[in-house]
Amino acid sequence: MREGGRGLVVIPTYNEVANLTNLVPQVLAQDPRLDILIVDDNSPDGTGQLAEALRQQEPRLSVIHREGKLGLGTAYIAGFRWALERDYAFVFEMDADFSHDPVYLKDFLKAIAGADLVLGSRYLGGRVAVANWPMARLMLSYSANIYARWVTGLRVWDLTGGFKCFRRRVLEAMDLSQVRSNGYAFQIEMSVRAWRKGFVLKEIPIVFVDRTEGSSKMNGAIVREAVWMVPRLRLMAWFGRI
Repeated sequence: MREGGRGLVVIPTYNEVANLTNLVPQVLAQDPRLDILIVDDNSPDGTGQLAEALRQQEPRLSVIHREGKLGLGTAYIAGFRWALERDYAFVFEMDADFSHDPVYLKDFLKAIAGADLVLGSRYLGGRVAVANWPMARLMLSYSANIYARWVTGLRVWDLTGGFKCFRRRVLEAMDLSQVRSNGYAFQIEMSVRAWRKGFVLKEIPIVFVDRTEGSSKMNGAIVREAVWMVPRLRLMAWFGRI
């Protein structure tokens, strides 16, 4: 990060009480310029209450409590808007389940010096760096990235990954109210929008480890949204609406 620039790590949560106590200190330990924003969707397991208790002890932690399960994309949009209302130079996306190892935050901080958007890639150079996924899910993810690259024209290896770092100016340049995706297609849409606006994207290698606590949020509706959103993004680009 540039001298004096602070970064905000936005972490959406829904039923992540088993992970939060360990995750918060590990994220904050990576760099003193990092803060955390938890966006909790009224988790029935008490994640929001735990986040609030942790906030009372840690001044670098903030919490947004939402009224229900409103989706990943809207959680990140809420976090982005919160960051833009404050003096953050960089904004991160990160999962709460340790599939994104906090140690990689240091690599993002180095890489953002030469880019506007840094993507943590599970498939950089065609390699597969995913642990503990069943073969069917791995093939779905890898194939989805091939499909997204082919249709959108954005030549990055991992368009569906959710470990990212944005420069502030990228988010400022977007009309966040026009972002339509709410599941994992959100990751594709944000990267395509940044690329279409001329910003520099860079991938760094990460190893993605499937969660050991809690349950996956993946479902059929999320997959269907990604399938139709990709060609929609291509059409929006053709008509100059992105």
